[in-house]
Amino acid sequence: MSLSGDMEEYAEVPTVVPAANFDAVADAHALRAAMKGFGTDEQVIIDILCQRSNAQRQAITEAYKKEFGRQDLIADLKSELGGNFENVIIGLMLPTDEYCAKQLYKAMKGIGTSDDVLVEILCSRPYDEIVQIAAAYEKLYGSSLEADIQGDTSGPFQRLLVMALQGLRDNYAYDPAKAEEQAQILYNAGEGTVGTDENAFVEILGHAGQRHAYLIFQEYKKISGKTIEQAMESEMSGELLHGLLAMVKTVHNRPAYFAERLEAAMKGLGTDDDALIRIIVSRCEIDLANIKFEYERMHGKTLLSAVKSEEEAGETSGDYRNALLALIGSA
Repeated sequence: MSLSGDMEEYAEVPTVVPAANFDAVADAHALRAAMKGFGTDEQVIIDILCQRSNAQRQAITEAYKKEFGRQDLIADLKSELGGNFENVIIGLMLPTDEYCAKQLYKAMKGIGTSDDVLVEILCSRPYDEIVQIAAAYEKLYGSSLEADIQGDTSGPFQRLLVMALQGLRDNYAYDPAKAEEQAQILYNAGEGTVGTDENAFVEILGHAGQRHAYLIFQEYKKISGKTIEQAMESEMSGELLHGLLAMVKTVHNRPAYFAERLEAAMKGLGTDDDALIRIIVSRCEIDLANIKFEYERMHGKTLLSAVKSEEEAGETSGDYRNALLALIGSA
């Protein structure tokens, strides 16, 4: 579906589901055997951890502690693995909210701020997920996610992220008359004037729930003759544009947004491994099957073949590639 088409209705389909006949103790022993002695049997680690749900991995962690005394599974995995393969496996071992919280912290605490990571996590997820991520962040780092974002960002972009954190979207509103009025306000704030009133876009789109936002986009096209995305791209730039576009695209079709992000991570020279890992690890138990479908529709190739071709180009290799492919599942 194109971004200017109908709002997509779909059931979320994961690629990683709970394993049948699950035995946490047996998995714990198999992992211990794979890491003991000289060398590590990476394939055993992939076969177990890439084919269990997050809840099952947490159960394996508990069983590992009980079976082997003070042994910590994540610490043992870190000592045996390295590079991007380690990043995939450790990412899988963390509860999803904690994993996303760590990604946000990493995005803000390095040199500069990785605005695209903040956008990807905070502007593309429903509020209940954001609440859990924010709670995990505070537990991990002893400071509020909102306060850290306010310290690292500024202006309308900061307001957009804070609104996402505060859950100001009204998901029950559906008012065609108001949508028509708001579309006119957006037109007057952008295309209809010299300069752009970015705050108007932030306030209207930051408050609009999915169904109401879709009405605004349809009305905007009637007024302007352009899609809301085309208008924003001609009127804005930088992190605010990316944040607003993420909100618009996830209203229309969330899996297509992530498919686009995956393609951006792989195209051109080099691979953005952090983005590739983050999206596949964080979406594999939610909607990675939907993302695969959209990726193939948009790019004329399967996500599986795209990741394999990264290996041929020397961008992904060995155990790292095999772990990603296991999470993606069959083409």
